[in-house]
Amino acid sequence: LGNFSGRTRSAVSVREGQGVVLMCSPPLHSPEIIYSWVFNEFPSFVAEDSRRFISQETGNLYISKVQTSDVGSYICLVKNTVTNARVLSPPTPLTLRNDGVMGEYEPKIEVHFPYTVTAARGTTVKMECFALGNPVPTISWRKVNGHNPSKARLRKSQAVLEIPNVQLEDAGVYECKAENSRGRNVFRGQLQVYTSPQWVEKLNDTQLDSGDQLQWECKATGKPRPTYRWLKNGVPLWPQTRIEMVNGVLRIHSVNVSDAGMYQCLAENKYGTIYASAELKILASAPTFPPNQMKKTIIITKGQEVVIECKPQASPKPTITWKKGDKALRESKRITILPHGSLRILNASKSDEGRYLCQGVNVFGSAEIIASLSVKEPTRIELSPKKIELTVGESIVLSCKALHDSTLDVTFYWTLNGQPIDFDKEGGHFESIKAQASSADLMIRNILLMHAGRYGCRVQTAADTVSDETELLVRGPPGPPGVVIVEEITDTTATLSWSPGADNHSPIFLYNLQARSPFSLGWQTVKTVPDVISGDMESAMAVELNPWVEYEFRVVATNTIGTGDPSAPSRVIRTNEAVPKTPPANVSGRSGRRHELVIAWEPVSEEFQSGEGFGYIVAFRPNGTRGWKEKMVTSSDASKFIYRDESVPPLTPFEVKVGVYNNKGDGPFSPIVVICSAEGEPTAAPIDVKATSLSVSEILVAWKHIKESLGRPQGFEIGYWKDMEQEEAAEKVKTEGNESSILLTGLEGNTLYHLTVRAYNAAGYGPPSTAVRAATKKSPPSQAPSNIMWIQDGSHVSLGWEPVRPLANESDVMGYKVLFRQEGQSNSQVIETQKTSAVVLLPDVGVYIIEVCAVSEGGDGTASPQIRVPSFSGKIT
Repeated sequence: LGNFSGRTRSAVSVREGQGVVLMCSPPLHSPEIIYSWVFNEFPSFVAEDSRRFISQETGNLYISKVQTSDVGSYICLVKNTVTNARVLSPPTPLTLRNDGVMGEYEPKIEVHFPYTVTAARGTTVKMECFALGNPVPTISWRKVNGHNPSKARLRKSQAVLEIPNVQLEDAGVYECKAENSRGRNVFRGQLQVYTSPQWVEKLNDTQLDSGDQLQWECKATGKPRPTYRWLKNGVPLWPQTRIEMVNGVLRIHSVNVSDAGMYQCLAENKYGTIYASAELKILASAPTFPPNQMKKTIIITKGQEVVIECKPQASPKPTITWKKGDKALRESKRITILPHGSLRILNASKSDEGRYLCQGVNVFGSAEIIASLSVKEPTRIELSPKKIELTVGESIVLSCKALHDSTLDVTFYWTLNGQPIDFDKEGGHFESIKAQASSADLMIRNILLMHAGRYGCRVQTAADTVSDETELLVRGPPGPPGVVIVEEITDTTATLSWSPGADNHSPIFLYNLQARSPFSLGWQTVKTVPDVISGDMESAMAVELNPWVEYEFRVVATNTIGTGDPSAPSRVIRTNEAVPKTPPANVSGRSGRRHELVIAWEPVSEEFQSGEGFGYIVAFRPNGTRGWKEKMVTSSDASKFIYRDESVPPLTPFEVKVGVYNNKGDGPFSPIVVICSAEGEPTAAPIDVKATSLSVSEILVAWKHIKESLGRPQGFEIGYWKDMEQEEAAEKVKTEGNESSILLTGLEGNTLYHLTVRAYNAAGYGPPSTAVRAATKKSPPSQAPSNIMWIQDGSHVSLGWEPVRPLANESDVMGYKVLFRQEGQSNSQVIETQKTSAVVLLPDVGVYIIEVCAVSEGGDGTASPQIRVPSFSGKIT
């Protein structure tokens, strides 16, 4: 991008209302630039609108109608879009003349696109059009003899028509029209869209025999239409006697080895050139035969057609001759040589047997093949039985016999519905039995429905293959019926329809209707109307259903063979609501508090609630009265109602019944039963309460209870607490029944306890007895007897030890226990003594284990170490 000339630009003076063009006169530059204009000083830019336009073709600023606000200094700015470099022109002053205002005049187009615009397909085309005039002209565009492209956009107050991604169909004459109240002005120019050549059809490498004709065609599109040239091995190819080139088609007649090489086709127009290449190979060889055609034996049967192949590979194509034996073969209607050289014999007979020779000859040499033809008697087949009907579970043997030429071996193949039977994968149902050389049997055991179909026996020899089929029909239980549709639903019935399934060749005589609900154990047969659904029916009504229950239905078909698989379930549907019909069962009384009547029952299952808003009506009246008192229980899960009345004495008999209801209405009541109100809690406290300390951790508590007519106790509660604690912290132990004592265990030793006893029943607790006291014993001595001496005299052992001295917080020693047992046994014998000595009689022979411990009020003290008594005296420490 060069710099502007520094020469001062002359002022431009115009009248107000006149149009003006300010010239940019840009410096030398590359194409990638954009123009803008600065007004007075940078960066105040001229804004383009319907009155002002900057051409990106010329760089000039066009003002269609000058106003007083336009007076000032104008600078052209050129910017390189690649480098972002910018240069500014010297300022051009614009002034107004003082000799009057310009009057109105018609538009004058000052900027327009070229008469011919060329553009490459796929690019964006921008065409400019702007006019001077007073009033300011309006610009409009149209495509002559067509519509503006839908993708076209108008820019800069319609002064620029922009067509993105231009295509061939966008080409044509475009018109720009400038118009105001004084007149109009029009400019027309042509948009031409060009494309460089593109291949439609290219060359492929080709291989020809010497003497064949080559024809290659290369075809390309482009605008202008491409022309074609040909090269061979990089050198231009020109028409000759054998060579023609017309519109991209190359023909070479009677090719020879000199024509082999690399060929190129060039498609070109002024916008580009494209190339396509291919290689031409010329074959020249003597005849040869592939190994699979050499010396072969052909075996056929009488009446067959046979083709003996003779297709030598050669270039040029060889001449074919045939001989039978040593004589040239004579063609006839039955025996012909085909165009490619092979020999065809129709309706073969024994006379056609023999040795056949085929010879191929061309300019480079010759070759021949020999084939031997044998004609045999045709094979025939007998498959029996011809049509079979069986029942599922039965077995059958199909027999296949072949009548064939004795010189040929036969092979048997079995098929089912045209597919080979895989004997390894059929679960032992099929077995192939080869009875003798010319026959085979197919054993089908425990036949299933899926085994029905066309059974084929195919016999194959070296000469021919023949087959026969037999139809096997299998009767079985019906297939599943079609989709079950619920046609109508009520509170206790459902009308159902279905389509019949396959009867499997035994007519359906009965349908069963089954239902399943969240409350049933799987599928259950339901009662229907009619009672018996015959096999020709396709609808029925299920009856005695429960209201407001979700059901699924299915249908099962039965024929003389058995019952088939069920249909798919119907959609889940709920029966309509109805008044409940099932009252609760086992209405009875329960124990409660004084003045309470407790009524219990078994809740009605959701299956029998018959609708929403289910609840219970509890009715009761004292025995011998007339009016019922009714209470509603709204919870469907409720199983108990408590009626409390302070005026009701304990054990008052009531007649009671419990009914049901839902949103549809009230249902029935249960049978009337008589139950009593609750008895009272015990009123008397136990008497003669005594507490006796038994050991360091045990106290025995005993009492007596006065019998009452009301408030009979179910048991007693004993409360106990330490002397230093409050009664509220008491621990409690309960008895059941009529027990009158309890042993408290797990207590602390040498501790004073307070104890009370009170009766209880379901109504509550009676008053407690007067508190009694008892102290647990002190702990037994912790010291074990020491210095045990023993002397053995036969079976007698005399023992002695030092006395145990208890500590201050331990029980006094009341005596001692000597424990002895034979080694290996667990039960010990005991001798008690007040002294510090004892004599032990050892009744049996063996070693004895002996221990000694002190006895006290608090229990047994710590035992001495064990001693083993041998047959000598000593001292153990």
